[in-house]
Amino acid sequence: MPATLSFDRTNIKPGDRLCVAISGGADSLALLLTLHAANSAKRDSLGVGLSAVHVHHGLRGTEADADQQFVEDLCINLDIPLHLHRADVPARVAETRASGNPETLEEAARNVRYEFFTTLLDSGHANTILTAHTLDDQAETVLIKLLRGAWTEGLSAIHPVVTLAKGKILRPFLQTRRADIETFLKQINQPWREDSTNTDTAFTRNKIRHELLPQLRAYNPNLDQTLANFAELAREEESRWQTELARILPQLLLPGKPVRGGGRAVSTAPGQSAVSIELDRLRPLDPALRRRVLRAAARQLGARLSFDETSRLLALCGFRHDPTVAARTGATLHLSNNLRAERSPRELRLFRQE
Repeated sequence: MPATLSFDRTNIKPGDRLCVAISGGADSLALLLTLHAANSAKRDSLGVGLSAVHVHHGLRGTEADADQQFVEDLCINLDIPLHLHRADVPARVAETRASGNPETLEEAARNVRYEFFTTLLDSGHANTILTAHTLDDQAETVLIKLLRGAWTEGLSAIHPVVTLAKGKILRPFLQTRRADIETFLKQINQPWREDSTNTDTAFTRNKIRHELLPQLRAYNPNLDQTLANFAELAREEESRWQTELARILPQLLLPGKPVRGGGRAVSTAPGQSAVSIELDRLRPLDPALRRRVLRAAARQLGARLSFDETSRLLALCGFRHDPTVAARTGATLHLSNNLRAERSPRELRLFRQE
Protein backbone atom coordinates (compact mmCIF):
# COMPACT_ATOMS: atom_id res chain seq x y z
CA MET A 1 0.00 0.00 0.00
CA PRO A 2 1.63 3.30 -1.07
CA ALA A 3 2.01 6.07 1.49
CA THR A 4 -0.65 8.15 -0.26
CA LEU A 5 -4.42 8.11 -0.30
CA SER A 6 -6.60 8.91 -3.28
CA PHE A 7 -9.74 10.98 -2.84
CA ASP A 8 -12.59 12.17 -4.99
CA ARG A 9 -11.62 15.54 -6.48
CA THR A 10 -14.69 15.78 -8.72
CA ASN A 11 -16.40 18.57 -6.81
CA ILE A 12 -13.28 20.45 -5.65
CA LYS A 13 -12.35 23.47 -7.76
CA PRO A 14 -9.43 25.94 -7.56
CA GLY A 15 -10.39 28.89 -5.41
CA ASP A 16 -12.76 26.87 -3.19
CA ARG A 17 -12.66 27.54 0.54
CA LEU A 18 -12.51 24.04 2.02
CA CYS A 19 -13.03 23.29 5.68
CA VAL A 20 -12.28 19.75 6.88
CA ALA A 21 -14.24 18.40 9.84
CA ILE A 22 -11.67 16.75 12.08
CA SER A 23 -12.24 14.82 15.29
CA GLY A 24 -8.68 13.60 15.70
CA GLY A 25 -9.64 10.07 14.65
CA ALA A 26 -7.88 8.20 11.86
CA ASP A 27 -10.34 8.98 9.06
CA SER A 28 -10.63 12.74 9.52
CA LEU A 29 -6.92 13.08 10.31
CA ALA A 30 -5.99 11.28 7.08
CA LEU A 31 -8.39 13.46 5.08
CA LEU A 32 -6.87 16.67 6.41
CA LEU A 33 -3.31 15.45 5.82
CA THR A 34 -4.14 14.24 2.32
CA LEU A 35 -5.79 17.51 1.32
CA HIS A 36 -2.98 19.54 2.85
CA ALA A 37 -0.40 17.55 0.88
CA ALA A 38 -2.40 17.86 -2.35
CA ASN A 39 -2.80 21.59 -1.81
CA SER A 40 0.92 22.04 -1.11
CA ALA A 41 2.08 20.04 -4.14
CA LYS A 42 4.25 21.90 -6.65
CA ARG A 43 2.42 20.26 -9.53
CA ASP A 44 -1.36 19.80 -9.80
CA SER A 45 -1.99 21.68 -6.57
CA LEU A 46 -5.64 21.90 -5.54
CA GLY A 47 -5.32 25.68 -5.36
CA VAL A 48 -7.85 25.99 -2.55
CA GLY A 49 -8.10 27.74 0.78
CA LEU A 50 -7.88 25.09 3.50
CA SER A 51 -9.11 25.25 7.08
CA ALA A 52 -10.42 22.78 9.67
CA VAL A 53 -13.29 22.56 12.14
CA HIS A 54 -13.44 20.63 15.40
CA VAL A 55 -16.56 20.22 17.55
CA HIS A 56 -16.25 19.41 21.26
CA HIS A 57 -19.57 17.76 22.16
CA GLY A 58 -19.28 18.07 25.93
CA LEU A 59 -18.96 14.28 26.18
CA ARG A 60 -16.14 11.97 27.37
CA GLY A 61 -14.61 14.56 29.72
CA THR A 62 -10.80 14.78 29.65
CA GLU A 63 -10.62 12.42 26.68
CA ALA A 64 -12.51 14.92 24.54
CA ASP A 65 -10.32 17.74 25.87
CA ALA A 66 -7.25 15.78 24.78
CA ASP A 67 -8.82 15.25 21.33
CA GLN A 68 -9.25 18.99 20.95
CA GLN A 69 -5.68 19.67 22.05
CA PHE A 70 -4.41 17.08 19.57
CA VAL A 71 -6.30 18.80 16.75
CA GLU A 72 -5.12 22.25 17.81
CA ASP A 73 -1.47 21.14 17.87
CA LEU A 74 -1.82 19.48 14.47
CA CYS A 75 -3.32 22.55 12.84
CA ILE A 76 -0.61 24.77 14.33
CA ASN A 77 2.06 22.48 12.91
CA LEU A 78 0.41 22.45 9.49
CA ASP A 79 -0.40 26.18 9.62
CA ILE A 80 -4.07 25.45 8.99
CA PRO A 81 -6.73 27.80 10.45
CA LEU A 82 -8.99 25.96 12.91
CA HIS A 83 -12.59 26.70 13.86
CA LEU A 84 -13.51 25.38 17.32
CA HIS A 85 -17.02 24.87 18.63
CA ARG A 86 -17.96 23.64 22.10
CA ALA A 87 -21.45 22.24 22.69
CA ASP A 88 -23.35 20.59 25.53
CA VAL A 89 -24.92 17.57 23.87
CA PRO A 90 -26.33 16.01 27.10
CA ALA A 91 -28.16 19.27 27.80
CA ARG A 92 -29.53 19.28 24.25
CA VAL A 93 -30.80 15.71 24.65
CA ALA A 94 -32.59 16.71 27.87
CA GLU A 95 -34.14 19.74 26.17
CA THR A 96 -35.40 17.75 23.20
CA ARG A 97 -36.86 15.12 25.51
CA ALA A 98 -38.74 17.81 27.45
CA SER A 99 -40.04 19.38 24.24
CA GLY A 100 -41.56 16.11 23.03
CA ASN A 101 -39.18 15.74 20.07
CA PRO A 102 -36.45 13.63 21.68
CA GLU A 103 -33.06 13.13 20.06
CA THR A 104 -30.75 10.28 20.92
CA LEU A 105 -27.22 11.11 22.00
CA GLU A 106 -25.96 10.19 18.52
CA GLU A 107 -28.62 12.30 16.79
CA ALA A 108 -28.00 15.31 19.02
CA ALA A 109 -24.22 15.15 18.46
CA ARG A 110 -24.69 14.91 14.69
CA ASN A 111 -27.19 17.77 14.63
CA VAL A 112 -24.84 19.96 16.67
CA ARG A 113 -22.03 19.31 14.20
CA TYR A 114 -24.05 19.99 11.09
CA GLU A 115 -25.65 23.09 12.54
CA PHE A 116 -22.18 24.51 13.14
CA PHE A 117 -21.07 23.44 9.65
CA THR A 118 -24.03 25.39 8.26
CA THR A 119 -23.01 28.41 10.33
CA LEU A 120 -19.54 28.33 8.80
CA LEU A 121 -21.03 28.16 5.32
CA ASP A 122 -23.58 30.89 5.97
CA SER A 123 -20.93 33.21 7.41
CA GLY A 124 -18.67 32.75 4.39
CA HIS A 125 -15.78 31.20 6.31
CA ALA A 126 -16.01 28.29 3.88
CA ASN A 127 -18.02 27.31 0.83
CA THR A 128 -17.42 23.58 1.28
CA ILE A 129 -17.29 21.36 4.36
CA LEU A 130 -15.55 17.99 3.96
CA THR A 131 -16.28 15.02 6.19
CA ALA A 132 -14.23 11.82 6.26
CA HIS A 133 -17.00 9.25 5.85
CA THR A 134 -15.55 6.03 4.42
CA LEU A 135 -16.83 3.05 2.50
CA ASP A 136 -17.12 1.24 5.85
CA ASP A 137 -19.34 4.04 7.17
CA GLN A 138 -21.47 3.74 4.05
CA ALA A 139 -21.94 -0.02 4.49
CA GLU A 140 -22.88 0.42 8.15
CA THR A 141 -25.35 3.17 7.31
CA VAL A 142 -27.09 1.10 4.62
CA LEU A 143 -27.59 -1.72 7.14
CA ILE A 144 -28.90 0.68 9.79
CA LYS A 145 -31.38 2.15 7.32
CA LEU A 146 -32.44 -1.28 6.10
CA LEU A 147 -33.07 -2.53 9.63
CA ARG A 148 -35.18 0.55 10.33
CA GLY A 149 -37.32 -0.01 7.23
CA ALA A 150 -36.10 2.91 5.12
CA TRP A 151 -37.37 3.66 1.63
CA THR A 152 -35.10 4.09 -1.38
CA GLU A 153 -34.04 7.59 -0.38
CA GLY A 154 -32.95 6.27 3.01
CA LEU A 155 -31.07 3.33 1.52
CA SER A 156 -29.04 5.77 -0.56
CA ALA A 157 -27.39 6.37 2.83
CA ILE A 158 -24.45 8.82 2.87
CA HIS A 159 -24.40 11.07 -0.19
CA PRO A 160 -21.03 12.10 -1.66
CA VAL A 161 -22.36 15.63 -2.19
CA VAL A 162 -24.98 17.52 -0.18
CA THR A 163 -25.92 20.94 -1.54
CA LEU A 164 -27.00 23.55 1.01
CA ALA A 165 -28.22 27.13 0.66
CA LYS A 166 -24.74 28.66 0.85
CA GLY A 167 -22.33 25.85 0.06
CA LYS A 168 -22.01 22.10 0.06
CA ILE A 169 -20.78 19.14 2.07
CA LEU A 170 -18.42 16.67 0.39
CA ARG A 171 -17.37 13.14 1.38
CA PRO A 172 -14.24 12.52 -0.74
CA PHE A 173 -13.29 9.28 1.14
CA LEU A 174 -16.59 7.52 0.47
CA GLN A 175 -14.86 4.91 -1.72
CA THR A 176 -11.91 4.48 0.67
CA ARG A 177 -11.65 1.63 3.18
CA ARG A 178 -10.93 2.35 6.83
CA ALA A 179 -8.19 -0.28 6.85
CA ASP A 180 -6.37 1.52 4.02
CA ILE A 181 -6.55 4.77 5.96
CA GLU A 182 -5.00 3.22 9.06
CA THR A 183 -2.30 1.57 6.93
CA PHE A 184 -1.48 4.96 5.40
CA LEU A 185 -1.16 6.66 8.80
CA LYS A 186 1.06 3.87 10.15
CA GLN A 187 3.34 4.13 7.12
CA ILE A 188 3.93 7.83 7.74
CA ASN A 189 4.23 7.25 11.52
CA GLN A 190 1.28 9.52 12.25
CA PRO A 191 -0.60 8.71 15.49
CA TRP A 192 -4.31 9.40 15.81
CA ARG A 193 -6.89 9.61 18.56
CA GLU A 194 -9.21 6.71 19.44
CA ASP A 195 -12.72 7.49 20.67
CA SER A 196 -13.38 5.07 23.55
CA THR A 197 -17.12 5.08 22.79
CA ASN A 198 -16.48 3.48 19.39
CA THR A 199 -16.38 0.07 21.09
CA ASP A 200 -19.56 0.62 23.12
CA THR A 201 -22.18 -1.67 21.56
CA ALA A 202 -24.95 0.18 23.35
CA PHE A 203 -24.83 2.42 20.27
CA THR A 204 -26.55 0.95 17.22
CA ARG A 205 -23.75 1.72 14.77
CA ASN A 206 -21.13 0.10 17.01
CA LYS A 207 -23.28 -2.98 17.47
CA ILE A 208 -23.62 -3.34 13.71
CA ARG A 209 -19.91 -2.64 13.18
CA HIS A 210 -18.58 -5.06 15.78
CA GLU A 211 -21.25 -7.78 15.87
CA LEU A 212 -23.56 -7.91 12.83
CA LEU A 213 -21.21 -7.04 9.95
CA PRO A 214 -18.52 -9.59 10.93
CA GLN A 215 -21.18 -12.32 10.89
CA LEU A 216 -22.59 -11.22 7.53
CA ARG A 217 -19.14 -11.12 5.95
CA ALA A 218 -19.01 -14.89 6.43
CA TYR A 219 -21.71 -15.07 3.73
CA ASN A 220 -20.15 -12.38 1.51
CA PRO A 221 -16.54 -11.33 2.20
CA ASN A 222 -17.07 -8.35 -0.12
CA LEU A 223 -20.21 -7.26 1.71
CA ASP A 224 -19.05 -3.72 2.49
CA GLN A 225 -18.47 -2.94 -1.18
CA THR A 226 -21.77 -4.63 -2.08
CA LEU A 227 -23.66 -2.43 0.38
CA ALA A 228 -21.85 0.69 -0.84
CA ASN A 229 -22.77 -0.25 -4.42
CA PHE A 230 -26.39 -0.68 -3.32
CA ALA A 231 -26.35 2.82 -1.83
CA GLU A 232 -25.12 4.25 -5.13
CA LEU A 233 -27.82 2.42 -7.07
CA ALA A 234 -30.49 3.59 -4.63
CA ARG A 235 -29.24 7.17 -4.91
CA GLU A 236 -29.41 7.11 -8.71
CA GLU A 237 -32.83 5.42 -8.70
CA GLU A 238 -34.14 8.02 -6.27
CA SER A 239 -32.78 10.86 -8.41
CA ARG A 240 -34.58 9.41 -11.42
CA TRP A 241 -37.85 9.14 -9.49
CA GLN A 242 -37.58 12.73 -8.25
CA THR A 243 -37.13 13.95 -11.82
CA GLU A 244 -40.24 12.04 -12.89
CA LEU A 245 -42.27 13.30 -9.93
CA ALA A 246 -41.28 16.89 -10.60
CA ARG A 247 -42.65 16.41 -14.11
CA ILE A 248 -46.01 14.87 -13.26
CA LEU A 249 -46.97 16.22 -9.83
CA PRO A 250 -48.15 19.62 -11.13
CA GLN A 251 -50.62 17.69 -13.32
CA LEU A 252 -51.91 15.57 -10.43
CA LEU A 253 -51.99 17.62 -7.24
CA LEU A 254 -54.83 20.08 -6.69
CA PRO A 255 -55.04 22.64 -3.86
CA GLY A 256 -57.80 22.49 -1.25
CA LYS A 257 -61.13 20.90 -2.18
CA PRO A 258 -63.78 21.48 -4.88
CA VAL A 259 -66.74 23.79 -4.21
CA ARG A 260 -70.19 23.86 -5.70
CA GLY A 261 -70.30 25.85 -8.90
CA GLY A 262 -66.68 25.13 -9.80
CA GLY A 263 -63.32 26.20 -8.50
CA ARG A 264 -61.55 25.10 -5.33
CA ALA A 265 -61.53 26.35 -1.76
CA VAL A 266 -58.14 26.76 -0.13
CA SER A 267 -58.07 27.32 3.63
CA THR A 268 -56.23 30.39 4.87
CA ALA A 269 -56.51 29.43 8.54
CA PRO A 270 -53.14 29.23 10.34
CA GLY A 271 -51.82 25.69 10.60
CA GLN A 272 -54.11 24.32 7.88
CA SER A 273 -52.98 23.03 4.49
CA ALA A 274 -54.43 20.52 2.06
CA VAL A 275 -53.85 18.89 -1.28
CA SER A 276 -56.13 16.66 -3.37
CA ILE A 277 -55.68 14.08 -6.12
CA GLU A 278 -58.35 13.00 -8.56
CA LEU A 279 -58.79 9.22 -8.36
CA ASP A 280 -59.24 8.96 -12.13
CA ARG A 281 -55.76 10.44 -12.56
CA LEU A 282 -54.23 7.97 -10.13
CA ARG A 283 -55.96 4.95 -11.63
CA PRO A 284 -53.90 4.62 -14.88
CA LEU A 285 -50.58 4.96 -13.03
CA ASP A 286 -48.52 1.84 -12.31
CA PRO A 287 -48.37 0.76 -8.63
CA ALA A 288 -44.85 2.07 -8.07
CA LEU A 289 -45.73 5.53 -9.37
CA ARG A 290 -49.01 5.65 -7.42
CA ARG A 291 -47.13 4.97 -4.22
CA ARG A 292 -44.58 7.66 -5.04
CA VAL A 293 -47.27 10.24 -5.83
CA LEU A 294 -49.03 9.67 -2.50
CA ARG A 295 -45.80 9.97 -0.56
CA ALA A 296 -44.84 13.12 -2.48
CA ALA A 297 -48.24 14.65 -1.77
CA ALA A 298 -47.80 14.02 1.95
CA ARG A 299 -44.27 15.43 1.78
CA GLN A 300 -45.66 18.69 0.38
CA LEU A 301 -47.65 18.97 3.59
CA GLY A 302 -44.56 18.34 5.69
CA ALA A 303 -45.41 14.72 6.56
CA ARG A 304 -43.60 11.46 5.88
CA LEU A 305 -45.60 8.32 5.20
CA SER A 306 -44.54 4.89 6.43
CA PHE A 307 -44.95 1.81 4.25
CA ASP A 308 -48.12 0.79 6.16
CA GLU A 309 -49.62 4.29 5.95
CA THR A 310 -49.03 4.42 2.21
CA SER A 311 -50.67 1.02 1.83
CA ARG A 312 -53.70 2.21 3.81
CA LEU A 313 -53.99 5.26 1.58
CA LEU A 314 -53.91 3.04 -1.49
CA ALA A 315 -56.68 0.97 0.09
CA LEU A 316 -58.74 4.12 0.79
CA CYS A 317 -58.46 4.93 -2.92
CA GLY A 318 -59.61 1.40 -3.80
CA PHE A 319 -56.32 0.26 -5.32
CA ARG A 320 -55.66 -2.54 -2.85
CA HIS A 321 -57.59 -4.54 -0.27
CA ASP A 322 -57.27 -3.81 3.43
CA PRO A 323 -60.00 -5.11 5.77
CA THR A 324 -59.32 -2.21 8.18
CA VAL A 325 -59.91 0.50 5.57
CA ALA A 326 -63.26 1.37 3.99
CA ALA A 327 -62.79 2.43 0.35
CA ARG A 328 -65.91 4.59 0.19
CA THR A 329 -67.00 8.21 0.02
CA GLY A 330 -66.69 9.94 3.37
CA ALA A 331 -64.16 7.51 4.79
CA THR A 332 -61.19 9.06 6.60
CA LEU A 333 -57.82 7.98 7.90
CA HIS A 334 -55.84 9.45 10.79
CA LEU A 335 -52.14 9.17 10.04
CA SER A 336 -48.98 10.25 11.86
CA ASN A 337 -47.68 13.84 11.88
CA ASN A 338 -51.26 15.15 12.23
CA LEU A 339 -51.96 14.06 8.66
CA ARG A 340 -55.54 13.20 7.72
CA ALA A 341 -56.91 11.60 4.57
CA GLU A 342 -60.48 11.90 3.32
CA ARG A 343 -62.18 10.12 0.43
CA SER A 344 -64.73 11.96 -1.71
CA PRO A 345 -66.57 10.53 -4.73
CA ARG A 346 -63.84 11.74 -7.10
CA GLU A 347 -60.83 12.64 -4.99
CA LEU A 348 -58.46 11.74 -2.22
CA ARG A 349 -57.84 14.75 0.00
CA LEU A 350 -54.88 15.00 2.33
CA PHE A 351 -54.80 17.72 4.94
CA ARG A 352 -52.80 18.58 8.00
CA GLN A 353 -53.95 20.63 10.93
CA GLU A 354 -51.60 21.46 13.77
